[in-house]
Amino acid sequence: MRLAVFASGNGSNFQAIAEAVKRGQINAELSLLFCDRKNAYVIQRAKALMIPVISFSPKDFPSKAMYEAEILHLMEEEQIDLVVLAGYMRIVGPTLLEMFSGKMINIHPSLLPNFPGLHGIADAFAAKVAETGVTIHYIDDGIDTGPIIAQTKVKIEDYDTLESLEAKIHKIEHKLYPETLAKLIKTQQGESQL
Repeated sequence: MRLAVFASGNGSNFQAIAEAVKRGQINAELSLLFCDRKNAYVIQRAKALMIPVISFSPKDFPSKAMYEAEILHLMEEEQIDLVVLAGYMRIVGPTLLEMFSGKMINIHPSLLPNFPGLHGIADAFAAKVAETGVTIHYIDDGIDTGPIIAQTKVKIEDYDTLESLEAKIHKIEHKLYPETLAKLIKTQQGESQL
């Protein structure tokens, strides 16, 4: 199975996935990183791990559909089986969704359906809820609305700050995402051998 990771920023989840692939926890090939921001730190992580990087911006294209068509072309060229979003800060449009329906996964820093969108951790913290967490889900045409694959709860303690909560969430993400991908891929590979 060939994976592509899409990321836009720091890339700590990308790093966790890449390391899990390298040590054999995830039985797949991490074929490439796609990044929509040419200066994102995740690109340095990929280069250090010798993982091919493709990077271009939607601003380089006349429309979102054309931007996604170019990504789709690259995914087909690389024979990508599964797209893993790891801090990819764009809403995926119909051009990609149609071709990767059921083959595109995202991680979100809250217990969906609570606190979807860009600021899941900060929104949960501001709402003073007792717990939040991490969700891994399939991508659909909504914002963080796709079918849930896995969730882990994180208790918000009275002494937590936004920064300490972010650190707890990231620690869970770096464990849960590789574990979930490993199980998902193992299941899919088992089904393909039937």
